[in-house]
Amino acid sequence: MPEQDFVALSAHLELVDLPRGTVVARRDERFEHVYFLESGIASVVATTPEGNQAEAGIFGFEGYVPTSAVAGVDSSTHHISIQWDGAAYRMRYENFRIAVEKNRSLWKVIIRSIGAFSVQLACTAICNAVHEVNERLARWLLMCHDRIHGDELPVTHDFLSMMLAVRRASVTSALHVPEGTGFIRAERGKVIIRNRQAMEEFAFDAYGIRESGYRRLMTGLF
Repeated sequence: MPEQDFVALSAHLELVDLPRGTVVARRDERFEHVYFLESGIASVVATTPEGNQAEAGIFGFEGYVPTSAVAGVDSSTHHISIQWDGAAYRMRYENFRIAVEKNRSLWKVIIRSIGAFSVQLACTAICNAVHEVNERLARWLLMCHDRIHGDELPVTHDFLSMMLAVRRASVTSALHVPEGTGFIRAERGKVIIRNRQAMEEFAFDAYGIRESGYRRLMTGLF
């Protein structure tokens, strides 16, 4: 953003720590703040009336949550929580709404960010429909790798099974494939990316479309 536009926002931004498990927004409940992540990863989780859950999308330092704030809605249709420790600049919802209306630069960034997230959602839907769990797992690990510093992803098999909406045994089997070829190393409570390029090839077309779309949307804003 142009410096003068960012300065106008900075007085309303508060840097806060977001430990794992922090709830950013609860489904069908009002929220008070909008968060711009500096580090960590937030999961947007969809829930059925029967209580079944699956991750619909993730956010890191490339976006903001809850996305419904730009539409003037102060409640979230999904549960949003921090899955990996991080930090964020937060802004009160009321100040965010005023800023979006007055600050054209912020509006451009927010609208493009929403467009990029909609591409992610579409890619997740088609990936879940046409790809095997091996490719879906590779895609998810690569997406998380994009949003952290370093190669260690602090995840457990139970966590991965919930994010991918598959059985824990399916996650274990799926991890064995890229681990056996040396693309990753799975240890207790974490997965280490060892060969990023090979992982992208392993994911086939499950990964890459959203990422190229994000670069296209966020290039040449100003």
